[in-house]
Amino acid sequence: MPKVKTHSRAKKTFKVTGSGKITFRKPTRGHLLTKKSSKRKRNLRVTGQVHSTNTDFVKRLLCLK
Repeated sequence: MPKVKTHSRAKKTFKVTGSGKITFRKPTRGHLLTKKSSKRKRNLRVTGQVHSTNTDFVKRLLCLK
């Protein structure tokens, strides 16, 4: 039986916290920031959490389950 490989994009995108929750950096914060409002940019600073309905899928990509 071969080794199970971790999904390359998933290991760069998601991070597992100590309590087991999966976080990610919100997109659209890299460039073209002048046209975005301060409120929008402020809300993009906060790291997002993967919704409970998608955690099993992300864990499978990360080979955690």
